[in-house]
Amino acid sequence: MKKFKIGKFFLYLFLIVLSLLSVLPFLIMFVNATRSTPEIQQQALSFIPSTYLVNNWRHLMVGAFNPFVGFQNSFIISAGATILAVYFSSLTAYGIVAYDWKFKNAFFSLIMTILMIPGTIAIIGFFQFMWQIGLNNSFIPLIVPAIASPGVVFFMRQYLQATLSLEMVEAARIDGSGEFATFNKIVLPIMKPALATQAIFIMVGTWNQLFLPLVLLSRQQLWTMPIMVAQLQGNIYRTEFGAVWLGLALTVLPLFVVYALLSKYIIAGVALGGVKE
Repeated sequence: MKKFKIGKFFLYLFLIVLSLLSVLPFLIMFVNATRSTPEIQQQALSFIPSTYLVNNWRHLMVGAFNPFVGFQNSFIISAGATILAVYFSSLTAYGIVAYDWKFKNAFFSLIMTILMIPGTIAIIGFFQFMWQIGLNNSFIPLIVPAIASPGVVFFMRQYLQATLSLEMVEAARIDGSGEFATFNKIVLPIMKPALATQAIFIMVGTWNQLFLPLVLLSRQQLWTMPIMVAQLQGNIYRTEFGAVWLGLALTVLPLFVVYALLSKYIIAGVALGGVKE
């Protein structure tokens, strides 16, 4: 009994240490957002907030940085890409699981093959194509391609295979429910934990994306938050590191909100997965 309690104590201690290590970078970021550039240069690691938050905000608002425009642009892109990726990937996964057709396995293998191909190798051709059709300064190339998300399709397929009852789908068909009505009213509610999990991952990945928006968006009024933060980096004599840290802090704040809103569905999914029939 004592050995069990000692083992449990060290397990909890280990988990507490991991939690603190996970929170530590964010704590340093928020503290540095209140410090001046000389303070950061003299002591990069500090857990005591300073009094330069207002000055950092003033430095931040000088130049191309506009958090209101950046938040708006980032939200449009992230929300649009998340909704399209989650819905259509779930619909594709449902088609693979609920239907028995000849090339189903070959189609799924094709999706897995695409998943293994790095997206960066096609960036030049993608940019040239967008330039030729006049979409280089548009949010469309950053939103619409999210419809085809192989990783999300794989995750949703695995989830549906474990949770979806095909007898329920057949009963809905017998009652006269259409395929899209069955998917929207029966299948999607079952997938809430999976939808929330993937929504968080897609939202975070799209919100933090820098390279592709930097390539496609040359107009300042279309810049996202990561692009605006990247523009804060001047030369070694002019960079205000406090303002840079404040910009980074503002960038991650919406991600905390998204996680707080969707985390309960993830916890519910874990609890559901732990119940055995």
